[in-house]
Amino acid sequence: MLLKQARVLVIDDDPDVLTAVRMLLKTEAGEVVTERNPENIQWLLSRHSFQLVLLDMNFNSATNTGNEGLYWLKRLKEIRPDTAVIMITAYGDIDLAVRSLKEGADDFVVKPWHNEKLIATFHDVLRKRSPHAALLQEDSGEIIGSELLGGSPAMEDIFHKIRKIAPTDANILILGENGTGKDLIARAVHGGSLRVGKPFVKVDVGALTSGLFESELFGYKKGAFTDATEDRVGRFEVANGGTLFLDEIGNISLHQQAKLLTVLQNRQVVRLGTHETVPVNIRLICATNLPISELSDEQRFRKDLIYRINTIEIVVPPLRERGEDILLLARHFAKSYARKYLKPSIGFSRPAEDKLMQYHFPGNVRELQYIIERAVIMAEEDELQAKDIIFSPIESSRPSDIVQEETNLGAVERNTILKVIEKNNGNITRAAKELGLTRTALYRRLSKYDI
Repeated sequence: MLLKQARVLVIDDDPDVLTAVRMLLKTEAGEVVTERNPENIQWLLSRHSFQLVLLDMNFNSATNTGNEGLYWLKRLKEIRPDTAVIMITAYGDIDLAVRSLKEGADDFVVKPWHNEKLIATFHDVLRKRSPHAALLQEDSGEIIGSELLGGSPAMEDIFHKIRKIAPTDANILILGENGTGKDLIARAVHGGSLRVGKPFVKVDVGALTSGLFESELFGYKKGAFTDATEDRVGRFEVANGGTLFLDEIGNISLHQQAKLLTVLQNRQVVRLGTHETVPVNIRLICATNLPISELSDEQRFRKDLIYRINTIEIVVPPLRERGEDILLLARHFAKSYARKYLKPSIGFSRPAEDKLMQYHFPGNVRELQYIIERAVIMAEEDELQAKDIIFSPIESSRPSDIVQEETNLGAVERNTILKVIEKNNGNITRAAKELGLTRTALYRRLSKYDI
């Protein structure tokens, strides 16, 4: 569902808020209906089908507890369970907003908001609500989510795994270098699961200090420590009923691993400052840039935790091993950024494509995305030239031993291609299939190595 096609209902007792949102969405949404009195929600929903509701947390009452917003959220979900809901909250009520996610809200915005951020939130919520959000087709490749795109054998295998495992509750471990799209894979799994209408909560556990690890994941009671001025729910509770994505799991300490293992085994958390247990029902997805061999080192990572988080393993290949996916992604990013920066459709010259195909992309898909964004911004023609493709000087400044390693790898690749072509009696189609390449990609390599 696109915002341009959506009917949006805005419920807030502040007429200025209603006017501001109506004016903002005047050219963005299909129809905008505003309402000051939440008592009219049932009447409105019985007569109209809304794709998105923007609902305030507080209305005119003696106390601004936020309970009114939660009450009307519950009523709304009872009447129209499939309608997307975004809550409006004040800066000091973030915990209430988090609680609303547990009650079925799709997202929340904080007043005062930035218009661009609000519109982006609308688009994001509607996209996730689309029945095709978990699995879409675009051009000659397959795309899951918004940028998990590919047609290479390695990516086709990943798409196959996502289709098979998404509807289950199996714990998943995603392995891959930084920038390969592990986050997108996690979101695609959630989008294809039975928990799709529930929260998807991401935590970069590798960035949490030992002091923050427990309070962030498990929550705390008021007075548990010096700065604990009020109760706070942890990420496990926020994700209850949905998916918890723990990124960079390989970077947490053995002590943190023990705490995490206990929660996963018992399926309950204990907030800091209390002995009361809180049951949690989450689907766990973890990711790390460490190879499985390093995770298997018990001096670094507990094996019993690996078994717990690694029911299914997905290994994401680096971009340099994905062949024609480089151009597929480049065209996707070029189209996206041309639209974002209000430019005409932008294509690629053959030299520009060759330059991209010959680069090693140490920063993977993330690096390619930044390269194309810069090229689109700076482009003066409707076709990107080789000179427009500028690689990061950070990534280009590599030690000489890495350069030597690449030279050796090039020799290995050349010899492998020669052997496979000879094995297939010069049949390029069969050779390309055995090498996991398209005919075009194989011809490019033949030209590259003067074969």
